[in-house]
Amino acid sequence: MGQPILRILAFLALLWAGRAAAAPVADGLRLEPIQVSPHVYYFKGEAGVASAANKGFMSNAGFVVTEQGVVVYDALATPALGVAMIEAIRRVTSQPIRTVVVGHYHADHIYGLQAFRAIGAEIIAHQAGQLYLSSDLAQQRLAQRRAELYPWVDEQTQVVAADRWLDFTSRRSIPFTLGQTRFQIIDSSGAHSPEDVLLLVENEGVLFAGDIYFSGRVPFVGSADSRVWLQTLGILQEIKPRLVIPGHGTASSDTRRDIELTKTYLEYLRLHMGQAVQEMRSFEEAYQQTDWSPFAQLPAFQAANRLNAYGTYLLMEKESLGQ
Repeated sequence: MGQPILRILAFLALLWAGRAAAAPVADGLRLEPIQVSPHVYYFKGEAGVASAANKGFMSNAGFVVTEQGVVVYDALATPALGVAMIEAIRRVTSQPIRTVVVGHYHADHIYGLQAFRAIGAEIIAHQAGQLYLSSDLAQQRLAQRRAELYPWVDEQTQVVAADRWLDFTSRRSIPFTLGQTRFQIIDSSGAHSPEDVLLLVENEGVLFAGDIYFSGRVPFVGSADSRVWLQTLGILQEIKPRLVIPGHGTASSDTRRDIELTKTYLEYLRLHMGQAVQEMRSFEEAYQQTDWSPFAQLPAFQAANRLNAYGTYLLMEKESLGQ
């Protein structure tokens, strides 16, 4: 084979690789959006943890169609899922995708962002997300997902920074309007992660709540600050949304019940783990002596409760020391 042909083939290989890195493909994935109001849709992930078997599709994301463009909330867990979201949105509307609001920088919600970056959508997020991007944890989690979710997360997958970082120093929410649709981006940082934000679609009473809202199940608390989380639930009670789209699970119209369930569970964790800390009992002793029967039959109890209790135990120790 002559040198000119080899040079052409090498050039084409580089060109293909560059395009693959810049614009991931859906790899046969097809997502079906669920319409919950005249202009609001969401994608419902499967139950369970992210795996190669479910292609990383175990979280929710959604979008709002306005007269002047589409606003998206979260981007799912892989670049291919991000592309599949875009394809699904384009089946619903010809309006351009203008904005992506990042609910928080956890892996199951953000690796699809590079697909939206490739089409020129503006990505906006809480300014505290910058701390995650500069942390070792961001790269450690990406390496983990490259191993566990290959080929859906691979060497071409990137952690994408926001184009605009939102400052909530002097305000709780940032309103904006697109077309005739009114939105509020609400600061709930520190509840589930340092950079949580909610997205309220005012016209239709729909709230994208990310991972601070769980429908009819035990929430995943982990190392979250339950004190701030309870304050955020108070904000939700003030808003009184007609429908809430959580970060995982089915959209909820019984918002009062679900908010009260999460609130009661968090308060229960804080009460019993807090008492154990005051009495200087070990976590193992505290866990065994606590009556978990009020929640034991709820979905996700077996998977999440012990970890939730341990995280709360450590939190109550910090609070007892004034930290």
